[in-house]
Amino acid sequence: MSAAQAAAGPAAQDTLATEVMPNAVVDESVLTRLLRRAGRTIARPALECFEMLIDGSTPHQARITVLAALTYLVLPLDLIPDFIPAAGFTDDMVALTALLGLCTRHVTPVIKDRAQRRLDQWFPPNR
Repeated sequence: MSAAQAAAGPAAQDTLATEVMPNAVVDESVLTRLLRRAGRTIARPALECFEMLIDGSTPHQARITVLAALTYLVLPLDLIPDFIPAAGFTDDMVALTALLGLCTRHVTPVIKDRAQRRLDQWFPPNR
């Protein structure tokens, strides 16, 4: 027991105790299907954006804008710091909106098909 736990008293120690559920309680096949479905849902737009970037028919300006928006979203530096209430995430939303707008304009059926094939390879639908 750590010094912090001992100082917190017996009531806090009771809340720290956890119990691991046996596998019989959790249906792992249901959990696996749920996680696979969530992975497919999250990965699809990212793969479409990636396929758009590597596609030769995507305009150069669109590629630069996508890379700039993704870089801005990933970097820890912000125009408006995220800790400012209500305004902190507006700059991120502008970058995300620009990214989604570009993707809807430049993602062709061929790009969607390539992204779908890659998605099916990474997250097989019939498992």
